[in-house]
Amino acid sequence: MALFQYNAIDSSGKVLTGTIDAPGVPEAVAKLKSMGYFVTSVSPAKEQPTKTKEKTEKEKPTKSAKKATDKGTSVPFSIPFFGGNRIKPKELMIITRQLATLIGAGLPLLRSIRVLKEQRKGAASRILGKIADDIESGALFSEALSKHPASFPRIYVAMIKAGEAGGALEIVLSRLAEFMEKEAKLRAKIKSAMAYPCVVLVVTIGILTFIMVRIVPVFKQIFEEMEVGDLPGPTKLCIALSNLMLQKCWVIILVVIALVLLYRVLRRIKVTRYWIDMIKLKIFLFGPIVSKTIIARFARTFATLISSGVPILQALQIVRDTVGNDVIANGINEIRNRVREGEGIAGPMLKTKVFPPMVTNMVAVGEETGQMDAMLDKIADAYETEVDAAVAALSSMLEPIMIVFLGGIVGFIVISMYMPLIKIAMSLSAQTSGGGGGEGGGQ
Repeated sequence: MALFQYNAIDSSGKVLTGTIDAPGVPEAVAKLKSMGYFVTSVSPAKEQPTKTKEKTEKEKPTKSAKKATDKGTSVPFSIPFFGGNRIKPKELMIITRQLATLIGAGLPLLRSIRVLKEQRKGAASRILGKIADDIESGALFSEALSKHPASFPRIYVAMIKAGEAGGALEIVLSRLAEFMEKEAKLRAKIKSAMAYPCVVLVVTIGILTFIMVRIVPVFKQIFEEMEVGDLPGPTKLCIALSNLMLQKCWVIILVVIALVLLYRVLRRIKVTRYWIDMIKLKIFLFGPIVSKTIIARFARTFATLISSGVPILQALQIVRDTVGNDVIANGINEIRNRVREGEGIAGPMLKTKVFPPMVTNMVAVGEETGQMDAMLDKIADAYETEVDAAVAALSSMLEPIMIVFLGGIVGFIVISMYMPLIKIAMSLSAQTSGGGGGEGGGQ
């Protein structure tokens, strides 16, 4: 018989930690299940760090890392800029759904993570292996996840922590999977709807570049051979732009890079970031879509956190940090401060003047009926539907706008190039008619 350390959840949802005698891990799990417990992890008691040595143990390298060092093995090559050291969101969504299924089927948490690790390669396998090692060493699931912030966002860790405290890890994992699936679905719809306008824009830039690099120089040579004097203003502009693209294309590239870098620098400054986010909410055509998308994300995230048992103040803080817009984030921060002082949510939300009246009214109803999470889910559903409609409308509007824009630019260039030729033709016609008139008068 050996002594095993276990983490489990009883029928009332209470998290239990203790030790149990059994010949092996399977027998320990079976014994705990026969007692009516939901097992989350079981490991030999001798491997468990004591409370007095917890800090020292955390500072020591894990057994797997120590073995790798002793054997002279190295960490597999990965490129951080391309997501080599993190689990991608799409893969995380699949892992979360599978983990919820495995735990729901009765497998212990540690074994479930080991199973998922074996099914994967690369960064996902390495990270899941580290998480499993941490859990086997006595760490909570949420603590193990928090060591990998690039793979697991704050909302993910917070919900797992709430699920552990409430004894509803399977339910929380299912909610997390649903949340990520809906977020991914919304992003996919926006991307697919904007794909055609982006293609039209790329084609437009390609056509204009071809005209300026190949066609305009031919007209310029014709004008020089015909010794055309003073060219019209539009023609001079087109030739100047063509010369710039041919002789100093690096200037255009540098300007584009400088604008991108300037935008990134301004995004790092709190004041300018606020005004950039304000412009995004107000910009023509795109502003309403950005606003509705952010509100849908706010409502969905807030509902998921509340329904998972995350405290209201912590939920508001997480939503504030993940909403992705400083204007909305400042409004959420004001709501959080008022809630901390003992107020509700709907009143402060109305005072911020950031959220539409429909949102504040539905939140007020949710507070009155005690169904805040359900009401927030309805808000998210409604705004996601509006985003779909707005994106479809924008896509249908952008198509003719961009075609007219392309036609206007091409027409301007064509007219600019033919203006000197028309001027030459008119002067030749005038000379011919003038010379003919003089001949007739002489006869």
